[in-house]
Amino acid sequence: MRSSLRTLPFLWGALVSAGSFVAVYVVFVQSYIGQVIDERAFAGADAWKGDVIEFAHTFLNALPVASVVIGAVAAIAIVLVRRNWLVFAVAVGAAIGANVSTQVLKYTILSRPEKGVDVGLSNSLPSGHTAVAASAALVVFLVASPRLRPVAAVVGSVFAIAAGASTLVEQWHRPSDVVAGMLVVAFWGCLAGIVLSWLRLPGAEPPVRSKLWPLVWIGSVCAAGSVIALMVTYFSAQSGTQHLFIAYAGGVAAIVATGFVLAALGNRLYRRLA
Repeated sequence: MRSSLRTLPFLWGALVSAGSFVAVYVVFVQSYIGQVIDERAFAGADAWKGDVIEFAHTFLNALPVASVVIGAVAAIAIVLVRRNWLVFAVAVGAAIGANVSTQVLKYTILSRPEKGVDVGLSNSLPSGHTAVAASAALVVFLVASPRLRPVAAVVGSVFAIAAGASTLVEQWHRPSDVVAGMLVVAFWGCLAGIVLSWLRLPGAEPPVRSKLWPLVWIGSVCAAGSVIALMVTYFSAQSGTQHLFIAYAGGVAAIVATGFVLAALGNRLYRRLA
């Protein structure tokens, strides 16, 4: 019974992550107006990228190797001290699952219907680069000690957000692709929590009390700003006008909101893991 109670929050987290992923796909890929909104943010990134493009280009070129190397070195260093090899194995399994499923979803399962918005472009959801960065952060977060896990959540979320936003600036992905990539990793993070809860590992006593309220508040403000920008973009599309900067800013705000809120919720879910 105790294992069931510990598993339930992770099960709900997995279901909410999966449901949110489906909602993002249906709204921004399957619907015409969703494609228009996403495309406006994509075009806005090209129009307003400025000097940020240089950072984005350099960062993305180094991202795959940097994510694996930094994540592996940090995780293994922590595991050597804490000797939580079982947690490490589960975390690596979740990271592999997140990245494999991202590629399978994007290239095999999901499709982008032709709506006359972006002629000739194939499906690009979810973002593989975002999944790589977020899954590397997930591994470090899971193996970290309860005292350092909130710090790992903050640093990891900033890293994933930077990766996702860079793919938008570099014109590799739309905002919905990035958000979907984060949700895929969140789903696998919850699956890892289910596995760990059933392995009867020792819990953190007392549970970690840090709730990362600053991330929640920043994420909430960004989410509200993203909704407002989405509405402005929607009505401007209906009237035949364009507000590319607002659409772009709304897309970035959605990425920041998703990264920070998921980090705060993940820290909350794992507060009892030692």
